[in-house]
Amino acid sequence: MRTFSRTLRRPWKSLWRDSVGSNAYHPLWSRLRRLYSSISAAELQFGQPLHETHPHLLKAGEITPGITALEYCDRRTKLAKELPDNGIAIVAASDIKYRCGAAFYEFHQDPSFFYLTGFNEPEAAAVIEKTGRDGQHIFHLFVRPKDPKAELWDGARSGVQAALDVFNADEADSVDSIHGKLPRIVAGAGEIYTDISGGIDSPSQLNKLLYGPSMRGEGFINLFERSTVRPLQPLLNKFRMFKSEAEIANMRRAGRASGRAITNAMRQKFSGEKELSAFLDYQFKMEGCDATAYIPVVAGGEHALSIHYVRNDDTFRNGELVLVDAGGEYGGYITDITRCWPLSGKFSPAQKELYETILGVQRSCISLCRQDANVSLDKLHTITENGLKDGLKQIGFDMSGKALETLFPHHVGHYIGLEIHDTGAFSRKESLRSGQCVTVEPGVYVPDDDRWPKHFRGLGIRIEDSVCVQEENPLVLTTEAVKEVVDIEAVAAV
Repeated sequence: MRTFSRTLRRPWKSLWRDSVGSNAYHPLWSRLRRLYSSISAAELQFGQPLHETHPHLLKAGEITPGITALEYCDRRTKLAKELPDNGIAIVAASDIKYRCGAAFYEFHQDPSFFYLTGFNEPEAAAVIEKTGRDGQHIFHLFVRPKDPKAELWDGARSGVQAALDVFNADEADSVDSIHGKLPRIVAGAGEIYTDISGGIDSPSQLNKLLYGPSMRGEGFINLFERSTVRPLQPLLNKFRMFKSEAEIANMRRAGRASGRAITNAMRQKFSGEKELSAFLDYQFKMEGCDATAYIPVVAGGEHALSIHYVRNDDTFRNGELVLVDAGGEYGGYITDITRCWPLSGKFSPAQKELYETILGVQRSCISLCRQDANVSLDKLHTITENGLKDGLKQIGFDMSGKALETLFPHHVGHYIGLEIHDTGAFSRKESLRSGQCVTVEPGVYVPDDDRWPKHFRGLGIRIEDSVCVQEENPLVLTTEAVKEVVDIEAVAAV
């Protein structure tokens, strides 16, 4: 029978000693030394996979795939260092969203909450309370309590004890008690950093607990209004923007699996967009992803002129290209890929000419995704515009006036990570630095208009890779998705 210490932190006690030394201060150290009796893993039920219950998904010491308890603790410590003296940060979990009645959508955790806690259940809140310099803090975690009746319907919950023993909270309680506990924490705070919107009209279950009828009087609302409240996201963006080795490994794994799935799709024959979309969803998971990262674009022919075409319900026609913008997710981290290929297995001369023009620009831009190139995403966009303008002129396009705005209407790239547009408020004007992950996705979309060369009309081509910026060389996370013309034709001809 598989057994383990009841405090699931003990397996990485030696890792902590190796990392910081046995005498180093850490708020978890005293509890790491507690010994509990061993119990059977089969007796435990949690609201998400853990190594002790799902060793095929997580390694020892990991809270979520690829990310250890120690890394989550380090993230909270970094945040605490950035908070002012007596400052606190409050972040809430996502709510369950309902399609209709009791039918719900697949749950997706709030990325900031996930980044700080690794806790993947709804109706929860975390408070990081700064208590001293060097990142000293108290980590409060409010979660749903164990409830056999509710769990009979909705599956296991981790519960309050697991918030302490698994997710390393210094203090934990039922989320139902937050309106009684949180005011005492807030009362001692100099500044509050949070993105909780607040208000009784908010659909958030947490907001209902904080501001709804269960709150006695107006004390908490007034307390919040008397405090200095600042947005948390800009502070978190400083850390989320730069990926750790473990985060990059997760994104590489998602990119590898997604790239293989897309290349495998090129080998198949499909009658329509829906079949191809279903195939990709299946292949992402079979290659090792947890889920599809976003609603895919599967656009045959002129549907590719719509950048976010997601109906995916038309049939394919002879001679068309198909544009696929899709990717998988692993451990919460996404990948973003776009590929175009001929359904016949061979590019027409016009398709090939336009495709190779775009591909040449994309290669050049990817080569600049390194710190020593000292370029920003906005600078990369300007380089893309110039490259496309010159290349399209050479193949017969009239690029006068606002031609490029029509043919290339979107930005060349965005940041990626836990979200498809990660740390969205972070400026694209900042020079790219090592550890940042971005997309590079030039595209050309030629309307059926007399202004454009006839043989290019109706073509929509975009080529996109996910890239991790390094000091001297870019790390392309999605190389398994073939993109050279000779490779695509070799694969598609099989």
